Amino acid sequence: MKIHLFKSLIAAVLLIPALLHAQEFPVIDYNVSVAEVVNAQKAWGKALVAISKAYEKGGRAEAESKAREVINSAYAYDNGHVLFKPTLTVNPQTFRTTKEGAMAYFVGNNGAFPNDDGFALKGWRSCEIENAGMYIAGDLAITMGKVRLTDKSGKVTEVDKTWAFKKRDDGKLRIVLHHSSLPHSL
Repeated sequence: MKIHLFKSLIAAVLLIPALLHAQEFPVIDYNVSVAEVVNAQKAWGKALVAISKAYEKGGRAEAESKAREVINSAYAYDNGHVLFKPTLTVNPQTFRTTKEGAMAYFVGNNGAFPNDDGFALKGWRSCEIENAGMYIAGDLAITMGKVRLTDKSGKVTEVDKTWAFKKRDDGKLRIVLHHSSLPHSL
């Protein structure tokens, strides 16, 4: 009976962290926290705005420099392919599994991606993220929700966004999946 009671006590103690976070999102392992994921999302939004402002301040060269810095710090291209489906892409270049493809999408000016005019150069001023759900297991976090981008004229563009973040050995989250699309309307 003492062993059964001890096992029940251990199970209850192990359940406490899950109960504390159950109202937000289900978490299977606490290697990645909800706060880390939200911070990574916010950093992505701030970086997009920073690229826009760099373009306005210093032109394409400054925007490209900022975009390269952002892609290197936010995405896991240095660890292999990133599954990136940007919002405004079409066949045959819908998916961007290389750093070059991501750069072309964000800042344009790449003959290999002639349809890209630079999504990050559109005068973005703010980015609001609203998660519909989040799944965290071990060193992987997957999110899905809305991203609202406001440009310098006050126009808001809303996209549906799914991200997967993987925690690397350096303790930083990197994007390994980024899917974005415009909401469907009837």
